[in-house]
Amino acid sequence: MFRRYLFLFLTLATVILTACREEQVSADPTLSLTFSRDTLRFDTVFTTAGSSTQIVMVYNRNRHAVRIDRVSNSTPYFRLNLDGENDPARLNNIVLNGGDSIYLFVRATVGEQHSDAPVYITDSIVFALNDHEQKLRMEVCGQDVHLVRNDNRHTRVTDYHFTSNRPYLIFDTLTITGTTRMDAGATLYMHSGAVLNSMGDVRARGTLEHPIRITSDRMDRLFEHVPYRMASGQWEGWYINDTTHAAHLDTINYVEIRNGNIGLYVWSDAPDRRRQVVLSNSLIHNHALYGVVLRNTDAVVWNTQISNCASYCLFISGGKHQLTHNTIASYFGYPYTTVNIHTTGREDVAAVFLNLLNKYDAPTEVKMYNCIVAGSRTNNLVVATPLPEHYTGELAGNYLAMDTLPFPWCHDNVYAQEEDTVFRNIHYLYKEYKDYDFRPDSVSKARGIARPEYTSPYPTDRLGTPRTEPIDAGCYQWTEQR
Repeated sequence: MFRRYLFLFLTLATVILTACREEQVSADPTLSLTFSRDTLRFDTVFTTAGSSTQIVMVYNRNRHAVRIDRVSNSTPYFRLNLDGENDPARLNNIVLNGGDSIYLFVRATVGEQHSDAPVYITDSIVFALNDHEQKLRMEVCGQDVHLVRNDNRHTRVTDYHFTSNRPYLIFDTLTITGTTRMDAGATLYMHSGAVLNSMGDVRARGTLEHPIRITSDRMDRLFEHVPYRMASGQWEGWYINDTTHAAHLDTINYVEIRNGNIGLYVWSDAPDRRRQVVLSNSLIHNHALYGVVLRNTDAVVWNTQISNCASYCLFISGGKHQLTHNTIASYFGYPYTTVNIHTTGREDVAAVFLNLLNKYDAPTEVKMYNCIVAGSRTNNLVVATPLPEHYTGELAGNYLAMDTLPFPWCHDNVYAQEEDTVFRNIHYLYKEYKDYDFRPDSVSKARGIARPEYTSPYPTDRLGTPRTEPIDAGCYQWTEQR
């Protein structure tokens, strides 16, 4: 019994003496801290809102404890929280035991810069200890924005003109009862739950060099190597609708719409008073529900990519539609991405749904020429009609990932085989830094199959590449890899 107590006593004494020795604070000027990273880089931060929080581990890898005399930074744009303490006046006289570590949390909050262009800001976090200093560099771009926000979460205006001088940050629902006008180069950042609702005419006129961009407002990262720009379902969608039954002609050219629940939803509740829409040279990508919905509209869609939506990439019900040289590709979610970047799972639906069954909508007529329809399903195009032999549309010169349609109105198309390679890349591989690329691969079966008679109004593709024979289906003409 005595030996057992003696053993316990000696063990406890050893632990206490060891702990005391480790907590001795050393003034040795050669001792330093180490950090889990040497630079904190924040993506663009809007001056009306702060950034997400970044985390740094601060290590004392020495045998003895060190005293951090002071932790500070120079500008008011970065807020520090060290091990739970965020009062700058109390970030001093901190003892960090040997072999121990603490958390440093940093958030960027940039005040208004009175500048249309982004302002690059740098600062350093200074750790002063043992008569020397160590520094962590911080970098951020501050961007002034036009803020659209209302206390009741709904802003209602008559006309709205989106200019290109600085971005717009839309927090809530923005309803425009008159004309929606977007200049080339305009950028709209949509907060979680935000809706753009256009009830009058739409004039969105981007260019190849200066497209209009509508996307989510998260500029940081979902995971360390995955930016939020890859995540779907971050805002609601753009709705173009009118219940007054007035005549409208909407032009949407070189507009990129990304990362919402719905990209573009155009509709009229009067089948005999349909909206007229021209959608061209645009990109609608990565949405948690639909890409483009056209209901009771007469639409002309050309040189447009509609891709990666959990439900239909393109849904048409009611109206007359001409689709020429578009790429519609549905490769949403696993196994086409190596990380979960979506708020919803992939529905088992076709990429394109042409609905002739809704008695409340106008009759549907779709003429599709020189397009690509592809995706993860066996049949990626559905023509929902009880009498397909009497359908008045036409499909010609297309590459279609589906079973053969044996009808006179569907001719001169190429039907996909399971082993076909169509695009350059149908995966998001974040470790390899590879993004989806829906330009045609060199061995794509969509190359050279387009009907020239339908191409003449569209001599260049979405990226400005001339369409020379043999002409490819889709919105991109094949070029050498670049």
